[in-house]
Amino acid sequence: MNGSLHSSPNVVDIKLKRGPAGLGFNIVGGVDQQYVVNDSGIYVSKIKEDGAAALDGRLQEGDKILAINGVKLEDRTHKHAVELFRTAGDDVELRVLKKLPHHMNGPTGSQPEHESSVSSLGVLAALAGVAAIFAFIYMRNLRKHL
Repeated sequence: MNGSLHSSPNVVDIKLKRGPAGLGFNIVGGVDQQYVVNDSGIYVSKIKEDGAAALDGRLQEGDKILAINGVKLEDRTHKHAVELFRTAGDDVELRVLKKLPHHMNGPTGSQPEHESSVSSLGVLAALAGVAAIFAFIYMRNLRKHL
């Protein structure tokens, strides 16, 4: 494969040998079935236990498959991508963009949790400030009536 396709430290080439159960993973995505918003790429949706991909250990759920045996997968329908995998032969070379946090659904890493805890602390501090002001006003009015 040439180096023009995403030369990044997150891009890896993975060679798999097709086993009795195939390559051992499922894919999602394509121009007709976007899995990631504004991205028609092909993604690994499931690694099958004891399959070729699981035994190799490098391919992970959420990884984006950029090419198979040198054939780029961008701008392909899901069905066409599946056909490329089916006809790839026994020795398959994948060019893969390793999963990045923004490709995952739901909270990713510590950053969103950190942001929500900071927000919670900010709300609690504001409420404590408001309670202190009300307590001050209440005590001041109570002294006037005594």
